Amino acid sequence: MQNLQRLYLSSNHLNGTIPSWIFSLPSLTELSLRNNNFNGKLEFLSFNRWTQLVLLDCSVNSLTGPILYNVSGMQNLQSLFLSSNHLNGTIPSWIFSLPSLVDLDLRDNHFSGNIQEFKSKTLDRVSLKQNQLQGPIPKSLLNQHHLYYLVLSHNNLSGKIASTICNLKTLHLLDLGSNNLEGTIPLCLGEMSQLMILDLSNNSLSGIINTTLSIGNDLRIIKFDGNKLEGKVPQSLINCKYLNVLDLGNNELSDIFPKWLGALPELQILNLRSNKFYGPIKDSRTDKLFAQIRVIDLSSNGFSGDLPMSLFEKFEAMKITSENRGTREYVADIDSYYYTNSLIVTTKGLELELPRVLTTEIIINLSRNRFEGHIPSIIGDLIGLRTLNLSHNRLEGDIPASLHQLSVLESLDLSSNKISGEIPQQLVSLTSLEVLNLSHNHLVGCIPKGKQFDTFENSSYQGNDELRGLPLSKDCGGDDGVPQGLGQGEEGDSSMISWQAVLMGYGCGLVIGLSIIYIMLSTQYPAWFSRMDVELEHKILTRMKRHKKRY
Repeated sequence: MQNLQRLYLSSNHLNGTIPSWIFSLPSLTELSLRNNNFNGKLEFLSFNRWTQLVLLDCSVNSLTGPILYNVSGMQNLQSLFLSSNHLNGTIPSWIFSLPSLVDLDLRDNHFSGNIQEFKSKTLDRVSLKQNQLQGPIPKSLLNQHHLYYLVLSHNNLSGKIASTICNLKTLHLLDLGSNNLEGTIPLCLGEMSQLMILDLSNNSLSGIINTTLSIGNDLRIIKFDGNKLEGKVPQSLINCKYLNVLDLGNNELSDIFPKWLGALPELQILNLRSNKFYGPIKDSRTDKLFAQIRVIDLSSNGFSGDLPMSLFEKFEAMKITSENRGTREYVADIDSYYYTNSLIVTTKGLELELPRVLTTEIIINLSRNRFEGHIPSIIGDLIGLRTLNLSHNRLEGDIPASLHQLSVLESLDLSSNKISGEIPQQLVSLTSLEVLNLSHNHLVGCIPKGKQFDTFENSSYQGNDELRGLPLSKDCGGDDGVPQGLGQGEEGDSSMISWQAVLMGYGCGLVIGLSIIYIMLSTQYPAWFSRMDVELEHKILTRMKRHKKRY
């Protein structure tokens, strides 16, 4: 095998250390050991024999420790892939010195230290994501004439983003997110006509966004969230005709609602959460405003006035359910190998990071503002909704019965408002509902029974003094003390049969069961016993449903 030129052993479940005979093949030009279980240290001690090697791929293994090297050959190496291992230490200087290097992927390791200057002037793709690298972005990276992908996110890089980054005329992907970069966003970034993904999120960037985005740009994703940016949303964003994702959350922007963004025909995710936006969201007669929007998060701002009913009417993409689709589709899934579009959302009472956003993940979050008035019944037309959060506002009036049309709704939070009236019985039909929070309102009457409503606990309803029924301690019954739905006749009989079946199903002995039935009949089903009956049934059904979810 001394004349072997190409050796591909990818995805074969191979393990142990890399066999030494591979290192002794002098004619190799391409070697791929990708996606196996090779472990141990990566020792390039014999690589001086690989003078013809062009491609080396050892990614997605379990290689550990620093890269040991004694390299005088490999000057022809063009592609080096070592991603998704457990490599550590500093990146060896010989890697930066490779004169013909085109593709370098060292992401998802534990490399530390500074990124050195590259000798190669032919770089196409560089990914050093998810390491512990420090220091500034090297100048040599910003002087490449053919660089398509530059991914340096999730490190500890510091300093400013130099304006020379705009020399990268061919750049498609720029991901510098989750570092310690500071200063302002370079003005010239808007002039990079081929740029599709621009991610500067979670840094310490400040100042206003005064980048002028040119007409005809190709941007699909813009993420500036998690910085210290001020001022208004730049009007030049209207030139981003292909924009799918705009994330400006967690900054210090101060502006009225930029409803003109609704004219962007491809916009699917708009995140303005945790800023200083203010004022009402005024009605608009513009056709197809936000027609493709799937996630809109305006939470933790200073918006006021009535809820924007005119916008809800135009959320066309939310009026469709995708339950029956066989394939999983993602928003802005442009190049998932080098970049995934993550998003932080508040759903089911938790703040979660979605590593990729499904097209079925339809969310409206308008919580923690100063919205007033009634909840528009037209929200019931948005049948694709998975999460609806209107909590911590000043909303009043009834809960619209039309919400029962939201058949795939998983999380509904209307807490900390001034909502009154009864909980619509129709909401029992929401069989996908996992989290319900109606606490701290002015609700009255009886809590609906059945299906998902039998699984919700006290916290879903607390702070509503006039609300009654399980799981609250206040009884839900008429003047005779008999709970609703448990009167004489067919309803009472069916309830009794249901109770007997559940009780027997949980292993109560026949004798005890008959004795309880005798007491019930002889006392004509007294109120105190009916209360115990309902409480027992609620506890059993709740445990059964939790057990089913768990297993």
